[in-house]
Amino acid sequence: MRPQAEAMKSLLAGPELHIVPGCGDGMGAWLVQQAGFRMAFASGSSIHAMRLAQPDMDLLTLPEMRDATEAMVNAAPEVLWVADGDTGHGNGLAVRRTVRELARAGAAAVLIEDKAWPRPLGHQGAKLVVERDEAVRRMRIALEAAREEGVLLLARTDACRSRGFDEALTRLKLFVEMGADIYFLDSPADEAQMRAAVQASGAKPHISVTAPGATHYMPDAEGLRRAGIRMAFHPQDVLAASVHAMRAALAALKGGGLKGGAPPMASLDDLAGAMRMAEYLAEDARLAKIA
Repeated sequence: MRPQAEAMKSLLAGPELHIVPGCGDGMGAWLVQQAGFRMAFASGSSIHAMRLAQPDMDLLTLPEMRDATEAMVNAAPEVLWVADGDTGHGNGLAVRRTVRELARAGAAAVLIEDKAWPRPLGHQGAKLVVERDEAVRRMRIALEAAREEGVLLLARTDACRSRGFDEALTRLKLFVEMGADIYFLDSPADEAQMRAAVQASGAKPHISVTAPGATHYMPDAEGLRRAGIRMAFHPQDVLAASVHAMRAALAALKGGGLKGGAPPMASLDDLAGAMRMAEYLAEDARLAKIA
C-alpha cells in the first residue's frame, strides 16, 4: 500500500470525526495545508467551477481531473488527498484507468460512484444511477485497480434520490461485501437513514457531505459524531468563500478603486506567504550558485 494510503487508513482507524475541506486548485490546496488539515478532497464540483466556471455535470475529462489533482497534491504534499473519480469516465476499462491515473497523481484514496455516465440530458441535473449489476461491476473493477495501485477506494451510491433508500442501502451493503475501504450514501433524508448507512458499513469509515444550499440531511459536527461518521466532507466551502471574496474585490474596483469601502484583503506579507515567495527566492538564489 502506498504510504499516503497507509497514513489515511491509520487516521481513519479511530472513532474521531475528521473535517475534510474540498478545493479545486493549487492555491486552495496550499492554504488547506497551512491551516493544518490532515486530509482534503480534490472536489469535482470545485474543479469544474475553478477551471470552467461551470457546474459539475460531467464536463471535465479524466486528464483534466488528473492534472488538477496532481497540482493540489504537489502544492500540499503533507495533506492526504481523496481524489474525485466520479463514475470512472466510461466503461470498465475507463474505470480502471481512472483509479490508476489518480493514484499515480498522488491520491491516497479514489472515489467512484454509481451514477449514470454520460449524464442523461433533460433531467435537470438529476442524480440518475446505473442498474445494480452494472454498479457492482464498476465497483469491483475500481477495487481491483485500487488494490493494484495501493490506494483506498471510496465507494459511493447516489441511488437514494432516483431509486429510493432501500435500493441505495442494498447497493451499499454489496460494496461492503466486496471490501471497499470507505463508504458514502449520498443524500440521506434523515438521521435514521444516515445511521443505517453507517451501521451497514460495519467497522469501515463512512463519510458525509455538507454543501451550501443542499437539501439532504446535514447535521452539525456533534450530530455526525453521534451517527458514527468518520469524515465530514465540505466540498464547496472554500469555493463559496473564494467567489464571495472575488466578487467583493471586483465590485470595489468597478466602483473606482480600493480606497474607502474596500473588502478585507490579504496584506502583502500574507499574499507573499500564500505564494511561498520566500521559499522560491531562496531556491532561486541557491540554484544560481551551482557551477
